[in-house]
Amino acid sequence: MTQNSPRQLSLPVYLPDDETFQSYYPASGNDELIQKLQASAEGNLASSLYLYGPEKSGRTHLMHAACAHANDLERRTLYIPLGIHASISPALFEGLESLDLICIDDIEAIAGHPVWEEAIFHLYNRIAEQQDCRLIVSGKASPSETGFLLPDLVSRMQWGLIYQLQPMADDEKLLALQRRAAMRGLQLSDDVGRFLLTRMARDLRTLFDVLDKLDKASMVHQRKLTIPFIKEMLRL
Repeated sequence: MTQNSPRQLSLPVYLPDDETFQSYYPASGNDELIQKLQASAEGNLASSLYLYGPEKSGRTHLMHAACAHANDLERRTLYIPLGIHASISPALFEGLESLDLICIDDIEAIAGHPVWEEAIFHLYNRIAEQQDCRLIVSGKASPSETGFLLPDLVSRMQWGLIYQLQPMADDEKLLALQRRAAMRGLQLSDDVGRFLLTRMARDLRTLFDVLDKLDKASMVHQRKLTIPFIKEMLRL
């Protein structure tokens, strides 16, 4: 959960225990990004980092992981999912530069809202002035392609590091599924794993949820994970 925030009572957001750097399955090409996120969480990086990728690409997992890593080091953190901006106020950002790490997720949610854009613009400026706080921002697109009305906000975002989250290849997703299954004492063959990849939504969160459901079903029915069993359980 968020810790030691001056606005904690205004933002009842809890971090999932299972979304850490250790539980993240990185696609090839994302190793440098993960290293920079860890360094930012530790305070050993330039003041801001912006990462972007499509929905369900693992962005939020990485934002949670950065906060969890900082929390483990007893650093003061706050995770802000801007998808809930309608239920909170831009005043939330006032004074946040006193924290060690701020993670702002789903930045595209406030694009086109002048009051919100100005609040984040001023937060960037205050963080740059005091130099102790680190800011990680996540969005679906790069700063210049997100649709901000305030050019100066785009400029501030481009001051820091910018990374595009690379998608996982099918072979990497298959390996991630097999590792997840092995953690549960299940054996997931290549054929069964590829069947899931072709018949289900292809993001890891959905695939892991399906695997958890199949794990429970296999225990109840005392059956192995075969394609006929999966078809029966998932009604495919």
